[in-house]
Amino acid sequence: MNFKFNKSFVNTNETKYIIFFDFDETYFPHDCTSELLKNLKALEEYLHHLVQEQFVKVGWVTGSSLYQVAQKIEQANISYIPHFLACNLGTEVYNVCEGKLLPNKEWEKRVKKTNFSSATVKELVSELYNVYNITLSEQTQLGQTGYKWNYYYIEKSKAKSQYDLKIISHLAKLNGLGININKCNPKAGDPKDAFDVDFIPVNTGKKEIVKFMINYYQVPWANTIAFGDSGNDIEMLKTAQHGYLLGNATEEARRLHGNVTNSDYSLGILETLKELFPNL
Repeated sequence: MNFKFNKSFVNTNETKYIIFFDFDETYFPHDCTSELLKNLKALEEYLHHLVQEQFVKVGWVTGSSLYQVAQKIEQANISYIPHFLACNLGTEVYNVCEGKLLPNKEWEKRVKKTNFSSATVKELVSELYNVYNITLSEQTQLGQTGYKWNYYYIEKSKAKSQYDLKIISHLAKLNGLGININKCNPKAGDPKDAFDVDFIPVNTGKKEIVKFMINYYQVPWANTIAFGDSGNDIEMLKTAQHGYLLGNATEEARRLHGNVTNSDYSLGILETLKELFPNL
């Protein structure tokens, strides 16, 4: 799939810094008000200069699919394509070359070695229902992919949910599956009182993307920056040297990570980057 962009960030041979952005409700604001989009444009232009002057690589690390990202790019009229895109919760990685998205071959080899199986996921979901009376509802609006299977767990009580989610995590580990569980964000279109339950290959996900890209671009860990807004961003933020939740972050995320920007969305990102790069 090729995205249509008006502009592209310069792709220099040298890389000194990497900035990792969650996409939904971090880089892309779902409300798309005129004020939010104005701030997003200002962020894009700032990043354009930052890339050129500080040899920065920019990447989006998102739970959304490639198709969903393309829709949101059009909705917000985003101009610049990032240097890399890790979608479907970091199970797919694409490099950007002359405006085209090309699968990262190193990452593809890594994922294939995990022997991730949709049949294993289906058997686990069936066992949860038949043995433990735990229901996971397939996120059919997202569709399933080869390497990420999405479900909702609807919370009926905090005590039961804590017990059930521990069982889900335990069984995933026993079956050789990676798992992401976080509280849903209604602002991003999710239901209230629900958890995202995502089954993925082991050694994938947002945390692993940060580690992989540090090695891929040969960048010092001290020069890594990450921004996010929800529970599934926490490991990514903690893996980077400078990890920030935005002012619009969920309550769950705030309980897990205390480094929060003063402002929301693009404005919070822009203010923070200007502090990190005072001489730009």
